[in-house]
Amino acid sequence: MWSRSTLTYRVSFLMTVVGNACMTALDFATIAIIFGHTRTLGGFTLAETAFLYGSSGVAIGLADLLLGSLDGLGRRVRDGTVDALLVRPVPVFAQVAADRFALRRLGRLTQAGVVLVWSLTRLNVAWTPGTALLLPVMAVSGAAIFGAFYTAGAALQFRAGDAAEVQNSFTYGGSTMTQYPPTLFARELVRGAVFVVPVAFVNWMPALRILGRPEPLGLPGWTGWLSPAVAVAVCALAGLAWRAGLRSYRSTGS
Repeated sequence: MWSRSTLTYRVSFLMTVVGNACMTALDFATIAIIFGHTRTLGGFTLAETAFLYGSSGVAIGLADLLLGSLDGLGRRVRDGTVDALLVRPVPVFAQVAADRFALRRLGRLTQAGVVLVWSLTRLNVAWTPGTALLLPVMAVSGAAIFGAFYTAGAALQFRAGDAAEVQNSFTYGGSTMTQYPPTLFARELVRGAVFVVPVAFVNWMPALRILGRPEPLGLPGWTGWLSPAVAVAVCALAGLAWRAGLRSYRSTGS
């Protein structure tokens, strides 16, 4: 329904998609400006950094397109309209995710995809069947990890009422961090991104494997293949958090 209503005004839809793409392109413009003054950034070339940017952008773009509406759950909790979702024969999670589904978010995904494809044409990588397979695995796993962050943030809103900004710190904040080489950050921060909040598995770990670069913490090379397992683990935890949050819902009131 939301898609059909959006596509009714096609010129407006195209304008919002292009505008969304242009807004997100400013992030890459910043990277390009930096490389206008240096040949490498943390030891990474422009093509390698663009690869990190594009892979992170595709992951957050997919998650945002499918589950971005979850950040509006706090409003429904406050006004009590979650009650209407509970009586429908459709999972509440699916209803909230589909609520006000925004096709304009394709702009972010498209822009990141263009940068990713451009970087692939500039990289000097010895492609093998394994590294070629790792590319789509990285995109899907990264989207699942960000999707788990969206879900966990929505679950928190059952308790906090409005925790969208907390959720954004892990989704958009994690995406911004993984757009840059891990060598730019303190070792403690990279360790936290690997073992605490595993945003490193969105693209850092598999991308380093593809690029043939050493792991930031000296971990073995096979850790680049752990993204699917990490995605399954964080999705399972997010699912448990969602169920706990939904069970704690007691409608609105003063």
